[in-house]
Amino acid sequence: MTVRVLGCQRDQFSLPDGLHYLNCAYMGPLPRVAEAAGVAGVRKKAVPTAILPEDFFGESNALRGLFAGLIGVDDPQRIAIHPGASYGIATAARNLPVSAGDNLVLTHEQFPGNVYAWRRKAAEFGATVRMVGPPENALEGRGRLWNERLLDAIDARTAVVAVPHVHWTDGTRFDLRAIGERCRAVGTALVVDATQSVGALPFDVSAVRPDALVCAAYKWLLGPYALALAYFSERFDDGTPLEETWIGRKDSDDFPRLVDYQDEYQPGAIRYDCAERSNFALVPIAVAALRLITEWTPSGIQEYCRALTADMLPRVKEMGFFVEDTEWRGHNLFGVRAPDGVDMSRLRTELDARNVSASLRGSALRLSPNVYNDGADIDALVDALRSVQRSGRGASA
Repeated sequence: MTVRVLGCQRDQFSLPDGLHYLNCAYMGPLPRVAEAAGVAGVRKKAVPTAILPEDFFGESNALRGLFAGLIGVDDPQRIAIHPGASYGIATAARNLPVSAGDNLVLTHEQFPGNVYAWRRKAAEFGATVRMVGPPENALEGRGRLWNERLLDAIDARTAVVAVPHVHWTDGTRFDLRAIGERCRAVGTALVVDATQSVGALPFDVSAVRPDALVCAAYKWLLGPYALALAYFSERFDDGTPLEETWIGRKDSDDFPRLVDYQDEYQPGAIRYDCAERSNFALVPIAVAALRLITEWTPSGIQEYCRALTADMLPRVKEMGFFVEDTEWRGHNLFGVRAPDGVDMSRLRTELDARNVSASLRGSALRLSPNVYNDGADIDALVDALRSVQRSGRGASA
């Protein structure tokens, strides 16, 4: 496969000069074209006659098609539109069977949006939740060992495995192909939170074969807050949605006959759409952003981030910081762990002094570059790390 070679795309965004934004895992900035689409959507609402019946469906279907193409799904009707990733997780939890004595497998310190629904499910049905973590105090081989522990936790009584593609705190990547194979071998449902990967890291549903996948739009999809997209397999075709919306029913596009109530839902995953899914400001923003990402391609974005950080990582490691092996992380999201003696609160001060935006998550400095970053951003980051490393070395001496 030929990977598209990208140049820096900073001119596609409204990020101010001097801001070193290495924090897409916190929130992706809107591309300029997405800003314009949102403004146009808001203005459209100002004159309601400009909104026609077909507008309730056309742009939503375009959004489904773009997201389906991004994750390798042939049928866009497999995609549902939600207000957040936790909505998709709750939908999956409502429709997957769990019995007393079963277990649900999650990862340690998983983002809470993919935790609370499963804790409730386990409590209601007498199941247990297994939170699988990495080996304590281990850095070398950490990602590999964490993946091995996760596979070992899945057994014949596992009803659901609900995991991220990459861990939100440090970017540890989980081998979803191997996990999917293990789930199918024991008859377990696989639910994936891909919020921190899809859009910047290639994902192929046909290879992983999850039962459900959810993805918030405001991070790597460079879209709006309060919108998420979800894939649901055939396993959910007869399920019960969280809401009984009019637009999720058969023939909902025939406005004069909406009072001819229908018990039959729209096909595929459309039954799981949230109410008022045809948001005339948010959906156009998401569509415009996804068109850009489709043009750039996730593989192109990965290659850009790899090249951007290639010279930085050896310098960081020489200072004593630890970064996971590339086999167990992406190039767009990874954690930097400090050596002993480094004051992480001092690191925050040094980053702020240089206008570097990155996140401290758990024991790691989480770095998440994207195509709007350049060498100046990396130099500012390295300068901050070098400053705090020298300070820590002086204190320990």
